[in-house]
Amino acid sequence: MKITIFGTGYVGLVTGTCLADVGHDVVCMDVDADKIARLHEGEIPIFEPGLESMVTANVAAGRLRFTTDSAEAVAHGRLQFIAVGTPPDEDGSADLKYVLAVAKTIGEHMDEHKVIVDKSTVPVGTADRVRAAVASTLAERGVEIDFDVCSNPEFLKEGAAIEDFSGGARIVVGTDSERVKALMRECYSPYNRNHEKMMFMDVRAAELTKYAANAMLATKISFMNEIANLAERLGADVEQVRQGIGSDPRIGYHFIYPGCGYGGSCFPKDVQALARTAGEVDYPADLLNAVESVNRRQKSTLFAKLNQAFDGDLSGKTIALWGLAFKPNTDDMRDAPSRDVMEALWAAGARVQAYDPEAMKECRRIYGERDDLVLVADRIQAVKGADALVICTEWKEFRILDFDWLKAQLAMPVVVDGRNLFSPKAVKDAGLMYYAVGRGDSLASASA
Repeated sequence: MKITIFGTGYVGLVTGTCLADVGHDVVCMDVDADKIARLHEGEIPIFEPGLESMVTANVAAGRLRFTTDSAEAVAHGRLQFIAVGTPPDEDGSADLKYVLAVAKTIGEHMDEHKVIVDKSTVPVGTADRVRAAVASTLAERGVEIDFDVCSNPEFLKEGAAIEDFSGGARIVVGTDSERVKALMRECYSPYNRNHEKMMFMDVRAAELTKYAANAMLATKISFMNEIANLAERLGADVEQVRQGIGSDPRIGYHFIYPGCGYGGSCFPKDVQALARTAGEVDYPADLLNAVESVNRRQKSTLFAKLNQAFDGDLSGKTIALWGLAFKPNTDDMRDAPSRDVMEALWAAGARVQAYDPEAMKECRRIYGERDDLVLVADRIQAVKGADALVICTEWKEFRILDFDWLKAQLAMPVVVDGRNLFSPKAVKDAGLMYYAVGRGDSLASASA
């Protein structure tokens, strides 16, 4: 099939590349000329395991192309995927200006039937707004051209996006058109061979499904962080609690790891946007608001523990930071807990010595050059001469550690572990003060 993808960000580039990889003829369009130029040169703007080699292979095979020419992009595909950003507006709602701009662009250039596919995460009712924008633009042109709009939300985990696209549990499509169903089945048929994964539903149900899924996962995280904070005050080890409740198949082990809060491009903005949508229909979304409130509070936990360890005086201290990305296997720092920690440390007069396997360039882009931020080459360099260590991201290379070695590196024997990577007993036996989440210094004598 001939397919057009508007947007070469995380969702657009992964979607376009995966569809090209199974044989479709894909054009990815973006208004960012610099990004398109870099893609033409083989430079991938995001880090996602396996993506670079897949892009290179499909460009070489002629199945994947990039352009800034909107007329060319609209002319190319029967299916027109909108995969542009929907950043949070000032009031927490999703900003649809980029989505609607693409809809207008399609309306300006289309000259035959198109299926416009909302791939971006958008509020309920967006398909109606996209349809209206296209229809209005066609009317301004004085032409009548048939078109359809459907919802096809993405369910991609950063760090495992290719696997999720290729082997995800479901492919949701919101439409009441049999023609659209047939075309979308054809589009996804290579990924639908093992068993039936296509789920057709009403457009609004599809739009709500995406938000509901992310809100549920965010709720599990905030719930577990709430339990961790309670466990810390009651002298219980939350890791044992996690295993106890995770063994219940009704709950499961996924998304019940306590830590320093969730971040990234999806959970924070989607929970806020869904709560905002609820307010627009006069429904008080108390649970959603609580999920977001707990997460905001949780992001301050690591600094509070560090501040406690230094009796409220961090001025002039050098703090080693392991992990900048909001999760492993990505360079994404959007709403990352590391940012809350660093900014609080700087406000307290401390200096940060940080390392992340992938997010160093992104950190430099966000914060620029500053005297109180040093980005180093590896985890060893990060702790040299530091007063304490803070762990924000659970990269695999941080999970095994010689605690005796670490103690010898630090001026103060303080470890603040925002991802509960270590056994409190093992850390204490090495003479280190260990502040974790729901295990903490009060549990330093307990077994892991």
